[in-house]
Amino acid sequence: MESRGKAVPRGTATSPESAMASELFDQFVSAATFKSVLHTNRQLCELLRLKPTNVTNFYPRLKSKLHSWRAASLWAKLDKRASHKCYNRGKACPNTRVLIIGAGPCGLRAAIEAQLLGAKVVVLEKRDRFSRNNVLHLWPFVIHDLRNLGAKKFFGKFCAGSIDHISIRQLQIILLKVALLLGVEVHENVGFDGLIEPPEAGIGWHAQVSPADHPVSQYEFDVLIGADGKRNTLLGFNRKEFRGKLAIAVTANFINRHSPDEARVPEISGVAFIFNQKFFQDMKEQTSIDLENIVYYKDDTHYFVMTAKKQSLLERGVIIQDYNDTARLLAAENVDREALMEYARDAADFATSYQLPHLDFAVNHYGQADVAMFDFTSMYAAENACRVIERRGHKLLQGLVGDSLLEPFWPTGSGCARGFLSSFDAAWMIRSWASGRMSILQVLAERESIYRLLAQTTPENLSKDLNQYTLNPSSRYPNLNLSAVLPFQVRSLYDTDGKILCFYQNQLSNNSFIVLESMIHPDTLLNWCQKQVALSDRVKIQDFTTSWKDGLALCTILHHYRPDLMDINKLDPENVAQNNQLVRTKSCI
Repeated sequence: MESRGKAVPRGTATSPESAMASELFDQFVSAATFKSVLHTNRQLCELLRLKPTNVTNFYPRLKSKLHSWRAASLWAKLDKRASHKCYNRGKACPNTRVLIIGAGPCGLRAAIEAQLLGAKVVVLEKRDRFSRNNVLHLWPFVIHDLRNLGAKKFFGKFCAGSIDHISIRQLQIILLKVALLLGVEVHENVGFDGLIEPPEAGIGWHAQVSPADHPVSQYEFDVLIGADGKRNTLLGFNRKEFRGKLAIAVTANFINRHSPDEARVPEISGVAFIFNQKFFQDMKEQTSIDLENIVYYKDDTHYFVMTAKKQSLLERGVIIQDYNDTARLLAAENVDREALMEYARDAADFATSYQLPHLDFAVNHYGQADVAMFDFTSMYAAENACRVIERRGHKLLQGLVGDSLLEPFWPTGSGCARGFLSSFDAAWMIRSWASGRMSILQVLAERESIYRLLAQTTPENLSKDLNQYTLNPSSRYPNLNLSAVLPFQVRSLYDTDGKILCFYQNQLSNNSFIVLESMIHPDTLLNWCQKQVALSDRVKIQDFTTSWKDGLALCTILHHYRPDLMDINKLDPENVAQNNQLVRTKSCI
């Protein structure tokens, strides 16, 4: 109920406008689609004569005009978050303009943090609907974080009881609403096609977008965040591939009618062959379906995800022809979609002991049954989390978050958690960038130092006190070493048409080097060298003698930090003299 008889502060909308605003706000809170959320938000802003801008000029004015009990409880949540010291009352990044590509969970989470820092934030989304039914597993800190942003105000069933998951679509809706209430500007049906360099000193960076005449093409920004998933449209970020044995995942979403019979069916938070061999052996005998693991979550849909063995997919006719090449194996023309649907339905039936009364497929954004099969034999990670481009005096900080940065391994349920961590880390980078207290290379080195921890994070090795989590990475990573990467090591990440001030080169005296050298144990140094070449198939360092003779080891280490200096794949191990000369020549650049 709205509070009756409450005095309306001066300067607020007139009584009819106030009533209409409260009604629109209630519609906004209840809206369940991308379109309806944007539509009601735009109506509300138009009624209250507000335009999306930085948080200090938007959020207080919005608060002053909405006084319902529902609004007040939400403001209390957002006020508490905004009061964190690191945001400096919304003035940590007052002159920073951010463009974020993609309105997925991680793009929106980064937008919220950048907005709280005081930046002007614009988000581009190429679609006009949120249609991903797949369900995300949430680590404890993510649940805590979303509750503190008011998730239950928008979605009353959020993580009720022991539930620790949410559909991607529902998560996007929650984060979109928070972002809009803080003043983030969101544009749907707009694709990012590339960067337009500053044509002259007085004009900064712009985006080339589709449609080309969209007003956002006039937006000038100095921070660009890529959050558009694995496709990642930002140029300049190389990716590393981590290959394992063949792994084929099948996902399926079935309509949840929320009947009592469906409610009684227990979820399967994750069962693997190694822990319940009889379950999988019985499934294989009765259905010819051979799985390594399976998960079942009950959300907007009945969501199943499983790792299927290739031979069973062939035997059931899902895969038509066997190929060694994974791309050909799982190509659309080599998959019988009807057989895939039967495979997923039979697996779901068996896993739930045939208790779900109806297994009708939900529909995806293509209007088809929401069942998919994909390969996660190879996982990709960006080699670097950030870079800077400078042209004609205009600097542009670029960063990646979410799947664009680190592709998740679904059986671990790490995708959303590590994605959120990357969003926080990117926002901290923006804060460091805007502070004026760090050089460009120091900002890049700090971000890369933090990125080194991301792939190793688990619920167990993150900080345990969730109430102490802030934007500051030290509050989240107990073993953080902000000097793991040094400024001189990230010089290749700064692409400039000017000069880089190498102030750090003279910071250590000769005596400093002597002291440091005497402190390094040979085994420590050998271990460090081995880590630098770990991704190379050609170089293995075993000792400090024979492993170095052909020069490839030194070239590989140099290439690790300065990939722009040489093409490591063109080096001939037989050409020892040339390889060693190349190291001497290039290391002086």
